[in-house]
Amino acid sequence: MTRRDLQWKAVGFVLTAGSCAMSLALDGSPLMIGFFFLAFVGMPLMIHGKRVGQALRAERGGHYHTADVLHAARLRRRLKRDGDSDL
Repeated sequence: MTRRDLQWKAVGFVLTAGSCAMSLALDGSPLMIGFFFLAFVGMPLMIHGKRVGQALRAERGGHYHTADVLHAARLRRRLKRDGDSDL
């Protein structure tokens, strides 16, 4: 796992934990809904890290083969990494 990926996961964790804490502090307030939404935004970041941006770009582009696009990108990265290590 790269440093950048860990940073994205940490941002997701902080966003989720902070939103949950604020929701508990605002018990009964309508502002809880906004923090609850932020907690749901942080969960995919916490789980998938930097790949969330790639998935959103593929979805926004209207590409209906999102899984294929993500897999192809992963294969390109792996081939590039393995190709560079042989030099």
